[in-house]
Amino acid sequence: MLINCVAYQNGKKLGDIPVEEISDALARPDCFVWVGMADVTVEELECMRAEFKLHPLAVEDALVGQQRPKIEEYGESLFAVMRPVEIVDGELQIGELAVFVGPNYVLSVRRDSSHGFHDVRARCEREPELLRNGSGFVLYALMDAVVDRYFPVMDAMENRLETIEEQIFEKDAQRANIEQLYELKREVLRFRHAVNPLTATAGKLHGGRVPRAVQDCGDYFRDVYDHLHRINISIDAIRDTINTAIQVNLSMVAIDESEVNKRLAAWAAIFAVATAFAGIWGMNFEHMPELHWKYGYPTALAAMLGICLYLYRRFRKSGWL
Repeated sequence: MLINCVAYQNGKKLGDIPVEEISDALARPDCFVWVGMADVTVEELECMRAEFKLHPLAVEDALVGQQRPKIEEYGESLFAVMRPVEIVDGELQIGELAVFVGPNYVLSVRRDSSHGFHDVRARCEREPELLRNGSGFVLYALMDAVVDRYFPVMDAMENRLETIEEQIFEKDAQRANIEQLYELKREVLRFRHAVNPLTATAGKLHGGRVPRAVQDCGDYFRDVYDHLHRINISIDAIRDTINTAIQVNLSMVAIDESEVNKRLAAWAAIFAVATAFAGIWGMNFEHMPELHWKYGYPTALAAMLGICLYLYRRFRKSGWL
């Protein structure tokens, strides 16, 4: 689906143009075309390939989807893949943004993402002095928008982790905590797969040899790289905290099991006394002194009760009961 197709010259918007006029706009000096598309079909992307002379391998990657974040050079053009991340109805949703960048064109293809990039276009049009840098600045603006949307996701994960940590020492909450921690760990891992490769990708766009299409935007891409580096550090910190929380939660489970075992052992010891007395006097020998004693039965009961009460008090005092 075609979202918009706009021509710019010297950093200023000339206006929306139909696809048929893209070739005419590309022929103008200091002019570039920015096309935004979403969930494209084979026919639509084939049309763009013909207009911009896109590399067939890059077109194939954009059609297939599910690519890792990367940047590939094809002559004077670039093909970049980014993974926008957002939380929709409490679920982590990871989309895909493929960007074709040439000397005088930018084609962005969005997939599996409900959040568009209209705000990015509006931002660029408000800064014509920066938009004069051409397609390289547009790539920076798109990448910067993708990275900025990572921060709310990271904050939401940190808040979830803090909530779970507050419940770790609550009674009978261990199973629910473990389930929540493993679910959060899975989402953090998915988030990391979207962010980590993009860090290496952004590193190729500043310092040393950089692609020609982005030569004038090195400072901006260095800022994006710095943001990505901070996010990666935060993700690693969240993962370490989750692992620690899991270990603490398992320790709490072991402590609870130990308390139960101590109670069972204490009661077993108490009842063992009564069982021992009953076992001794339950033997049917003919010559047992206690059998014909008038106070034998109440004395035996009193002895069992007394010893059991003594053991109960001792276990109670030691915290076993």
